Amino acid sequence: MKLFRYGPPGEERPGIVDKYGKLRDLSLHISEITAETLADDQLAALQKIDPEQLPELPADIRYAVPVRDIGKFVAIGLNYRDHAEEAGLAIPSEPVVFFKATTSISGANDPIIKPPHSTQLDWELELGVVIGKRTRYVSAEEALDHVCGYCVVNDVSDRGFQFQSSQWDKGKSCDSFGPIGPWLVTRDEIPDPQNLDMWLDVNGERRQVGNSATMIFSVAEIVSYCSRYMTLAPGDVICTGTPPGVSMGMKPRPKWLEIGDEVTLSIAGLGRQHHVVTAYRGLPG
Repeated sequence: MKLFRYGPPGEERPGIVDKYGKLRDLSLHISEITAETLADDQLAALQKIDPEQLPELPADIRYAVPVRDIGKFVAIGLNYRDHAEEAGLAIPSEPVVFFKATTSISGANDPIIKPPHSTQLDWELELGVVIGKRTRYVSAEEALDHVCGYCVVNDVSDRGFQFQSSQWDKGKSCDSFGPIGPWLVTRDEIPDPQNLDMWLDVNGERRQVGNSATMIFSVAEIVSYCSRYMTLAPGDVICTGTPPGVSMGMKPRPKWLEIGDEVTLSIAGLGRQHHVVTAYRGLPG
């Protein structure tokens, strides 16, 4: 299944994509997509619904983050050898774990907001993993059974903030630095998360091309590893690293994102995101 949430902030409703790619309203059956929705029995009940009997939605809806109230937004750094090399950083011997603030989360086509003191705004196309059940001390062989599904993530980063200290979180956690979606695609549609083509364009120019097969640590290894150090809960999202082609690695010099730039990214089977970089305009009201 391809599940999503749509509508203006604070008024989101659940939706589903039918086999023809049409968007359908799911709110006759559930009021929201939450951590509870991701349980195996709840997903099994949704799979029995015929989406073609549901109201069709227009194509120009706003996609919200696919799961409401994500508890943890975990990220893995330097998980593609070529990306570590372009960043001039050592190849990790075990997964590099950090966190993005949940307040960074935004919808798949929402703007990327450039902070007023940002000078090195960068992109990172990543495969997102959505946890479906409580996960603690699982083996790599068991790990994928604890995954509900997958999604596209843009791990937006400001490199100036990121490398001001040994902690990366502040360069990864500004508002709008964590677009997720458009869909949560359940794991039955993605039997092998280690064979997904991915790409990212800036202003129509291809910047990143990759495949999840080239990860240093697989999805199963990452879920298992994280579960040794924290309990993963339903709805938690892990983004699994980016392939080469970020601005930071461009030669002879980076081309940082500026106001008005457009970023488009996609992973096979998981949908597409599109963002326009906009200026920070203060808090509403």
